[in-house]
Amino acid sequence: MSTSVAYDRLPASSEALPHCYSVLARAEVSVMPRVLELFVKRGILPRRCHGVVSGAGHDELEIDLQVDGLDADTAEHIQRCLAQLVHVERVLMSRAHRCG
Repeated sequence: MSTSVAYDRLPASSEALPHCYSVLARAEVSVMPRVLELFVKRGILPRRCHGVVSGAGHDELEIDLQVDGLDADTAEHIQRCLAQLVHVERVLMSRAHRCG
């Protein structure tokens, strides 16, 4: 069974609002694939994924993701899994807001 999301068929409800994750980690090459793996193994393609190396010594990696179609329990489970990854220092999760 696939948990992929068809963007054109999402209901116009609060469940359709994407979950947003903000991950702060040490800038290590293994972090980005480990973060993405948590979604890939569930058949989920993030709506948006952006990563940037930051910090005074270019030693931090900031990754922002937006993910559609998650129920609250799955979204919270993914947040906990992200927080347990090697080199991850902080994970924030929120819901996107509908404009208009």
